[in-house]
Amino acid sequence: MTALRPEQGGAGGFEDAVRGLDDPLNDPLPGQHPSPWFRAEGGQPDPAEPEPGLSEPGLSELGLSQPPERQAERPDPEPEWYDPEGYAQDWYSGAQAAPQAPVRDDETVALRTADTRRILDPRPDPDSGPDEPDEREEPGPGTRAESPVVTGGRAARRKAAKKGGGGRRRAGGEAQETAAPAQDGDGKPLSRVEARRAARAAKPTAGVLVSRALGEVFISIGVLMLLFVTYQLWWSNIRAHNLAGNARHSLEDDWANGKGKPDSFQPGQGFAILYIPKLDVVVPIAEGISKTKVLDKGMVGHYDKDSIPTAMPEAKTGNFALAGHRNTHGEPFRYVNRLKPGDPIVVETQDKYYVYKMSSLLPSTSPSNTAVINPVPAGSGFTAPGRYITLTTCTPEFTSTYRMIVWGKMVEERPRSEGKPDALVG
Repeated sequence: MTALRPEQGGAGGFEDAVRGLDDPLNDPLPGQHPSPWFRAEGGQPDPAEPEPGLSEPGLSELGLSQPPERQAERPDPEPEWYDPEGYAQDWYSGAQAAPQAPVRDDETVALRTADTRRILDPRPDPDSGPDEPDEREEPGPGTRAESPVVTGGRAARRKAAKKGGGGRRRAGGEAQETAAPAQDGDGKPLSRVEARRAARAAKPTAGVLVSRALGEVFISIGVLMLLFVTYQLWWSNIRAHNLAGNARHSLEDDWANGKGKPDSFQPGQGFAILYIPKLDVVVPIAEGISKTKVLDKGMVGHYDKDSIPTAMPEAKTGNFALAGHRNTHGEPFRYVNRLKPGDPIVVETQDKYYVYKMSSLLPSTSPSNTAVINPVPAGSGFTAPGRYITLTTCTPEFTSTYRMIVWGKMVEERPRSEGKPDALVG
């Protein structure tokens, strides 16, 4: 309790004492204040104010510091050391005079003024009428709505920031924009549980992954098969035609250069040229029926001693048997089934031309039926020894299940020095 000044008395002194109790910083010394911020200019008490203890007699019993008449003559001034506006300006730097209650920080134990940021309240304004439009607008898809203010300590704000992901920087150092919330078919945002269910539903299941893998395998196999078919039906023919053409030109060059005829030919060695004018076939003949050394190179192979020995064209009697592809790898015997009796088949060697006439055809027989290439072939219609030719190939087309056989009989032997036979000239 602040002591009453003895100079003042009466009702005015009592009111001054009560007014002093309203000041939160009470109990000042006479003419002083405990805070230097509120000290009057000069820092000295009013010289007109009497010193304590000089009160008039009899006034102390009444609780008055001055007589009533003197108190009426002297109006009560406000204390020079108390300035409410200055007090608020010094503490709040021009902000509102009545500050809100400070918030206690859980971590730093420091006082912090309450957050005065504007909070979006989704509730309608009760003061606005029904016809008054609401000025608040929902944030658009390209804007960011203000997040609610967290009034707790730093730990609470960190938790709220982690949940909302607001402004966090991800790995890489670049600020990431908050992803737009997922929406359902009606355009309404999904809840967190619904968004997780939608994300799980969007992920492919094990069955989908297996089906995708099988689909990729089947597609790869299909592409490989397509490439293989392209190679067999197109590229193998081009390659075989080139190889057979080179072998034919090499053989003709040897004949032109007078290279001597060997006593026997090695497997894969060319020694003659076959002509089928009706089918426009001109292909070299090599020794043996090896698939890799002869047939796949587009040439026609002669059944030699390593397979089933047959006669050569110059033999006085015998069966000159040949084999060739019907499909792929040059396919020289592709259309032998179109031959008719009497169609010429010509064999050219280093010394002579041998002309045969097609006599008969066996559409299909077993691959193990070797009697069709005997000296007197079975099923050909020939009954006595003679000079025959036999062409063998696979059937049906693009398979090797059976064999097709074509027979012919020699009708002319012509030296090369006499020129080509009429079958090749016409």
